[in-house]
Amino acid sequence: MSTPILRGPAWVAVRQHRRVLWAGTALLVLTAVTLLYQRYSATSATSDFAGTGCSVQVTTAACGDTVRGFLDAQYAFHQWLSYTGQVLFALPVVVGAFVAGPVIGRELESGTYKLAWTQSVSPARWLLAKLAAPVVWTVVGGTALVILYRWSRFQGPGGVYSVYWYDRLGFSGLGPLPVAYGLLGIALGALTGLLVRRTLLAMSATALAVGGGMLAMITWVRPYLWPMETVTGNRLPDLAWVLQDGVILASGERMTREECFATGWSSSPCLNLHEGGRRFTDFHPASHFWPLQLMETGIVLVLAAAVVFAAFRVLRRSHA
Repeated sequence: MSTPILRGPAWVAVRQHRRVLWAGTALLVLTAVTLLYQRYSATSATSDFAGTGCSVQVTTAACGDTVRGFLDAQYAFHQWLSYTGQVLFALPVVVGAFVAGPVIGRELESGTYKLAWTQSVSPARWLLAKLAAPVVWTVVGGTALVILYRWSRFQGPGGVYSVYWYDRLGFSGLGPLPVAYGLLGIALGALTGLLVRRTLLAMSATALAVGGGMLAMITWVRPYLWPMETVTGNRLPDLAWVLQDGVILASGERMTREECFATGWSSSPCLNLHEGGRRFTDFHPASHFWPLQLMETGIVLVLAAAVVFAAFRVLRRSHA
């Protein structure tokens, strides 16, 4: 008889939730296989289209069906890149809700945790065993899907329908950020489950906390994690993430586009650039992707560690 790799409480936790873990793994595999198929289809369509002599920019009647078939394949690949990004974006919310509800909240709500604590299993070891499987699944599955997403995006056809590096879904899928947010979701799920002790309420609270935290970070924090660059005039580097634009008046005062419109564009000093004013644009170039990605990943991992520490403090007080 073979001996399981996992032993004790960790093995019990995996056995309890094996159906959910298998279902989640099946979803990741299905997403990966479909993305690979769409990439293959789009690449084949691009290769075939290059030999037809047709052009997307100047389409003749004879090339109508050929161009439509090429664009349909490109758009389908773009859509599946977006769907994969959505899976990676939703991963922390789903994992956090799963940990908060079925893994922690249900045990505390039903009182079955007491049996484990009377079997020479300390509360700290019990919690670690509960979190082991979600952590491993998130790290392995999330990393594999990110690698596939990066490879598919950079090796697949591009140009007609693009997922840019600064898009919410594109940014999340091109680096370690989904895994970091997944670990934060697990930590918040554990803490919420310990505090709420009710399955459905813990799941709802965790989903709101993780989703709200991610949106807040993306909207109000991410753009300022690395110093922006500014150009005057209308020239921008390719794939620039534009954050703000407007005019610099002759006095040196900056007025954003919104401020210009608020004062009435026709009567605004923004219109009189011939008097010494010039346009400006604040942006992140594509070279800022990794600094922004790693800064946000580091912040999220620090938050996850702090939440885990708080969860163990709550567990210790409840057991005292």
